[in-house]
Amino acid sequence: MADEIKSLDELNTVAEGVAPAEAVAEAISREPVRDDLGRSYATGKRKDAVARVWIKPGSGKVTVNGKEQNTYFARPVLQMILRQPFTVSGTEDQFDVVATVKGGGLSGQAGAVKHGISKALQLYDPSLRGALKAAGFLTRDSRVVERKKYGKAKARKSFQFSKR
Repeated sequence: MADEIKSLDELNTVAEGVAPAEAVAEAISREPVRDDLGRSYATGKRKDAVARVWIKPGSGKVTVNGKEQNTYFARPVLQMILRQPFTVSGTEDQFDVVATVKGGGLSGQAGAVKHGISKALQLYDPSLRGALKAAGFLTRDSRVVERKKYGKAKARKSFQFSKR
């Protein structure tokens, strides 16, 4: 019995020497990823669109394919989609964004830029990762258009059936 108590005391002293959960989490925590110019880069994808996104500290200016955000994405809904990562992370008007996007339509391109901004934000400041991940912005939306099958009018639609 005394041996057991002694071993439990030893366990407690060993456990006290182990870092608490917060310290372990800090040791594992990610470090910011930035290039020589102080920018973070990420690739965002949605449907067939692929966006290359660079963010750096600035006044909140967003440039897509060399054009202003309001010119390239004229619809307010698409502009709102681009602002979502900044509102969730609480960093409105703190970063300038330069993005080049190819493929897909405007909706898919806006989603790709949003995905890229979210990934670049969490690379620039890893403390923002929790908020962005909880909002679901770091997950690539993998839904793509289903391919057309032979013998079908579209992917699933059949030709009109005629009994006679």
